[in-house]
Amino acid sequence: MFADRFYHMQLLIFLLAYPFIWLVSKLPFRLLYMLSDLVFVLLYHIVGYRKKVVYSNLKLVFPDKPDSELKQIQKKFYAHLCDMFLEMIKTMSLSNAEVKKRYAVQNIELIKRIEKDRSILVVCSHYANWEWNVSINNYVNSKGYAVYQPIANKYFDDFVRKVRARFNTTLITQKQTVKTVVKDKRDGVIGVFGMVSDQSPMVSKAQYWSDFMGIKVPIFNGAETMARKLDLAVVFLKVSKVKRGYYKAEFIPIAENGAATEENYITDTFLRLAEQQIKEEPAYYLWTHRRWKHRNKQPAHYAKVS
Repeated sequence: MFADRFYHMQLLIFLLAYPFIWLVSKLPFRLLYMLSDLVFVLLYHIVGYRKKVVYSNLKLVFPDKPDSELKQIQKKFYAHLCDMFLEMIKTMSLSNAEVKKRYAVQNIELIKRIEKDRSILVVCSHYANWEWNVSINNYVNSKGYAVYQPIANKYFDDFVRKVRARFNTTLITQKQTVKTVVKDKRDGVIGVFGMVSDQSPMVSKAQYWSDFMGIKVPIFNGAETMARKLDLAVVFLKVSKVKRGYYKAEFIPIAENGAATEENYITDTFLRLAEQQIKEEPAYYLWTHRRWKHRNKQPAHYAKVS
């Protein structure tokens, strides 16, 4: 009885939200960004959504920057966040031709060369517009996967899966990833797996601690674990924001033979590349999440750190 009411409520929320989502997705980009400017005023100036968290994160990782510069980065971040949220909705009606124009892939030949031999983990951080990363699957010959966190509302979850499937992407959860790689390998199928790898794992489950932006935190090392055990290639996806609504993506090889790498090499290389990306233009990182909430909580018995 309770479960039925719960799902009915989920359905009601989805049905109420869907007309707005559909309408926004149909807006031309000029009007979309006018709406984004209005959302920015609401989010930044009126609601102040997580402003304390954002400023605290910026102050933590850029202690030498003056307050005036941190405030500028913070404001620019919120403007970008609003753009990205609406661009995510726009994905619903975005054509392949339009996304290719707005999300330019620089060196897809690297992926095409590696995928002839083995499956690839494409790792990235919460930077720029990671939602449009799924369009990369339009360029590759292998089966494309995106590792994602399921949405609690199953109707929104189904909706997101359908939207991303428009770009030949199969969504799988973290728990399904290893089984999928193993099955594909057994069946002779080569896959390209996209993963956002800068999440903050629970302290109790953290197997590796290292510096990220100069602060010791638990590190998610699932990509390295899979790459070393299943001999996958690992490539970092660097996305840059060229201007409003336009991005470029560049692939940077980390390891073309995962099984041959030393322990922590893949994870540490990813961290350094992610740091470099953030430092180049800090405003486009996702500062609203509490990435450094477990700083300095490294267990006393844990000795193996970078």
